[in-house]
Amino acid sequence: MTIDIALIRHSWLLVAPAAEKVTMHFYGKLFSEYPHIRELFPPAMDLQRDRLLRALTQVVLGLEDGEALGGYLGALARDHRKYGVRPEHYPAVGQCLLAAMRANAGGAWLPAYDEAWATAYRYIAEVMIQAAEEDAAHAPPLWTGTVVSHEVRTSDIVVIGVEPDRPYPFRAGQYATLQSAHWPRVWRPYSIANAPRHDNRLSFHVRAVPGGWVSTALMRHTRVGDSLLLGPPRGSLVLDRARTPHLVFLAGGTGLAPLKALVEESAWMPERPSIDLFHGVRHSGDAYDVQDLRRLRAQHKRLRIIQAVSGEPEHWPCHTAVDALEYHRVTPDGDVFVCGSEEMVRETTARLRAMGVPADRVHTEFSPERPSFVRS
Repeated sequence: MTIDIALIRHSWLLVAPAAEKVTMHFYGKLFSEYPHIRELFPPAMDLQRDRLLRALTQVVLGLEDGEALGGYLGALARDHRKYGVRPEHYPAVGQCLLAAMRANAGGAWLPAYDEAWATAYRYIAEVMIQAAEEDAAHAPPLWTGTVVSHEVRTSDIVVIGVEPDRPYPFRAGQYATLQSAHWPRVWRPYSIANAPRHDNRLSFHVRAVPGGWVSTALMRHTRVGDSLLLGPPRGSLVLDRARTPHLVFLAGGTGLAPLKALVEESAWMPERPSIDLFHGVRHSGDAYDVQDLRRLRAQHKRLRIIQAVSGEPEHWPCHTAVDALEYHRVTPDGDVFVCGSEEMVRETTARLRAMGVPADRVHTEFSPERPSFVRS
C-alpha cells in the first residue's frame, strides 16, 4: 500500500484553515448517518473535536516515519478500546471524515485527494484494528479502580490513591485516563505519580480546573471507596530516553507527578543517576508534596530538590523552575525532563535551547510545537 504523502499534505493545507468546520461537519454527518455511534462519545463534544484535529495533525506530519506513526496509531487503538470502538466503526468514520474535508476545501478539492486519503485511511484502520486485536488477547479495554486515599493538599490540589481491580502494567512516567461516575464517557488524562509497586496502587496529583468536569469531580465529590474507570497506560516520558548519568527535572505545578515517579524508579537502579529536581509553583502554599519529596530525597541519596516560587514578589528570589536552574548555576549537561502546562513546557524548552542544550536531550511528553493534552 503506497500512500501519496505529497497529495495528503497538499490537501491538508486546503482544509487546515477551516479545521474547526471540518470537525463539526464530520461529527454532524457521523452522528446523523450512524446514530448508534453517538453513544460512544461524551455528552459535550468540545474537547473531542480538538482531539480529532490533533490526531489528524499527528498523522499528516508523521507519514514519513512509518515506525513512529505505527506506534502512535497502535497506542491510539489500544486507548480507543475503552470507548467500545469495533472494526465495523472504521469505514463509517473514514467516509464521514473524507466528506467533511471535501466539503470544506473551498471548492479546491480534487478527485486525486479522495484516492490518496482513502489509501491512507485504509492503512490507518488496518494498523489500529490489528493493534486493538493484539491488545485484546492479553489486556482488558479498561480497569475499575477503587479510591483508597483522598488527600486534599491545597485549596485546588488533591492526591488520590487508586487500587485497580487487576494488575495495571505501566512504566514510571506514563499517564492514565480516568473517568468518574459523575461524568460517564468523559475521560481525562492524569500522570501516574509513582513507579510500579507490588501492591498495584497508583497515585494521581489532580488540580481542580475552573469549570473542569472531571478534575472538580475528583477534587470535590470523590471519596475513599468510590470507583473510577482507568484507560490503558500511555505516554513515553520514561527513563529509557536518558543517556547520561546526570539528569535535570523541571516541573511546573502538578507536572511534578511523572517526574516524581521517575525519581522513585531511579532510586532502585544499581547505578542510579544524580538528579536535580526543580519544582516551580506560583505561590509557596502551592508546594503540595514537600513531605513525600523529602522522603524520596532521603531514599535516593543522589537527589537534590529545589523549590521555585514565581508569583510572590516578596518571595526572594522570585523564580520559575528554569529561572532557578540558572540561578543555582546547575549546568544542564545531561538529559533534561520537563513537565507542566503547555505554556510552561514551551517556554522552558525555548530557554533550554538558548542555553545550548541539544534538542535530543530535552524530553517532554509532547513536543512544544504541538498542543499537549488538557486535564479538566
